[in-house]
Amino acid sequence: MSNPPGKTLRLLFPQWQGGNNAPYYFGAQLLSWLAPEATGPVEEVQVAEPRGETLELENGLIARGALLEQLSHAQHLIEKHQPDRMVVLGGDCLVDLAPFAYLNERYDGELAVLWVDAHPDILTPKDFQHAHAMVLGNLLGEGDSDFVKAVKRPIKPANVMYAGLQETMEVETAMIARLGLSSASPSDLAHTSEPVLQWLKSTGAKHLAIHFDLDVLDPSVFRSLLFAKPDVPASTWDGIAQGKMTMQQVIRLLGDVAKVVDVVGIGIAEHLPWDTLALKNMLTKLPLIGKPETK
Repeated sequence: MSNPPGKTLRLLFPQWQGGNNAPYYFGAQLLSWLAPEATGPVEEVQVAEPRGETLELENGLIARGALLEQLSHAQHLIEKHQPDRMVVLGGDCLVDLAPFAYLNERYDGELAVLWVDAHPDILTPKDFQHAHAMVLGNLLGEGDSDFVKAVKRPIKPANVMYAGLQETMEVETAMIARLGLSSASPSDLAHTSEPVLQWLKSTGAKHLAIHFDLDVLDPSVFRSLLFAKPDVPASTWDGIAQGKMTMQQVIRLLGDVAKVVDVVGIGIAEHLPWDTLALKNMLTKLPLIGKPETK
């Protein structure tokens, strides 16, 4: 692939508090290591490494203060570079709030957003305590006022489409209907990208940002996901939508999209590499290589 013109900022954002799930921190670091070498500037948002602490509920959101501090630092790094394009490696889904808000301003409020995710991410503190499930709502001008303040130009609902969305809760279904958000299910996209391509054409948008939550993938074939956490009873996830797409389907979809629109942002989130994390922890306990135990 040829490099697009303009400056591309790569943002490593190992945020874990938005989902209150410490392994997101390591997952983001590993994602950054796995990614091809950056062609532009690289920055890392300051995120405290998890050390087994309990996060407090603050005004309806867990770790609200820490999340707002990290949001502010992400904004600072973006403004420092004022890029034309952004790659975001997270972390939980909230990592795309500052980057996508910036890109919508950068492209005069005409940015289109493809939300590749099994979940709609439009809940509010009235419905849920984890901010990573609210990020798209914030980008649309909904939800906690301090997070919404980060979005100077809310994204147009007509410029948003879900890809791979599964069944939604009643409150989510109502908001999707109220805002008129477009959607294509995994079965809709199993063999064709046409629903997304037709939506893109209808928007007239020339620039697109892609949110890629890895949990849109089927956990039976890709295991580095929340729903593939080992030693957890299957009943733990009862009533929670799980992804049904394959890597090949996502690659085809995003490749088809990139042929017809200028992709100016991509955020990859919710990487939970359970086996690698278990191996990493095991290595610390082995003779010679491991850390000595303190008495």
